[in-house]
Amino acid sequence: MAYTTIDKPTDYFNTKLYTGNGSTQSITGVGFQPDWTWIKSRSEAVAHVVFDSVRGAGGNKELTPNETYAEGANSTLNYGFLSSFNSDGFSVSQGTSSPNQADYVNKSSQTYVSWNWLAGTSFSNDASATSIGSIDSSGSVNETAGFSICTYTGISSAGTIKHGLSTVPSMIIWKNRSASNGWIVYHHKNTSAPETDYLELHATNATNDLNTIMNDTAPTSSVFSIGTEGAVGGGNTNNFVAYIFSERKGYSKFGSYTGNGNADGAFVYTGFKPAFILVKGTSVTSNWTLLDNKRNTFNVVNAQLQADLSNAESSSNSVDFTAQGFKVRNQYDSLGSSGNTYIYMAFAESPFVSSKGIPTTAR
Repeated sequence: MAYTTIDKPTDYFNTKLYTGNGSTQSITGVGFQPDWTWIKSRSEAVAHVVFDSVRGAGGNKELTPNETYAEGANSTLNYGFLSSFNSDGFSVSQGTSSPNQADYVNKSSQTYVSWNWLAGTSFSNDASATSIGSIDSSGSVNETAGFSICTYTGISSAGTIKHGLSTVPSMIIWKNRSASNGWIVYHHKNTSAPETDYLELHATNATNDLNTIMNDTAPTSSVFSIGTEGAVGGGNTNNFVAYIFSERKGYSKFGSYTGNGNADGAFVYTGFKPAFILVKGTSVTSNWTLLDNKRNTFNVVNAQLQADLSNAESSSNSVDFTAQGFKVRNQYDSLGSSGNTYIYMAFAESPFVSSKGIPTTAR
């Protein structure tokens, strides 16, 4: 069997950098029409914003990972928004506020990073007709890349929801679109019983334990479970979105490691040369650290953004990207303090070995 089925990871995930022009512009070079786009100003302290093709583009469709606002409540009509998903990227528009004010996506001369994922195949599930789950769902899925976007409406009790993939999810990120609830994160390496625990994308908290998040039930190859916690959909009839990931060898990895408190830190094997990693301490209060191969084209990879903060980009010794994974170069709580556990989400620049048996090269 081939090592991987994905020889060109940039067909499914790609980071695109650009500079704002203070008006409208089309950002090209992504390589595909994205279905989930996450944008952050590198040069200015403004909110992260995410848009997806299932909910649609526009100035009332933003969600802000570092904040708890409901969909559209953070006023990107004033502060800029993604206006359309295009065949090779997306378009952005500056908001209606003064040009001297902050802009989330297109302020003149400000620099931005966008992280883009491909889903692409629509799905819809009538739970009563299919007997898959107990709550209707719809969305977009990419089975090859192990990624789906799932939307649904909450109910007054716990339930199960079809996620669109045919494999067990490794990570799920939820947001209540209708209310100011936090961002809930399930990760399959978060403690020995991850279905009982959760993290919050907008916060620095270590792992929390609450049985009303996933009803203490692990996801399966067809459904995920929600309890009666309003942030995920039980106990109310709000609208929700979930971003769902399943590992694909040579392309994505959702794992964990233990820090050693040393600049010569842990080596984390992913099976590919990373293009992107998101790291969070589960046993320690810490930020969610975002690193990629476009903001740093050589080691050390140290251009940091934090998913839970609006801060501009900063530099700190962080990690080396290698042909097989990443090497931690930071001994602090954000990435590598001694004895503490960290979870990560990683996507590939290139697999360690291609489907034809060709090994990748180091940076």
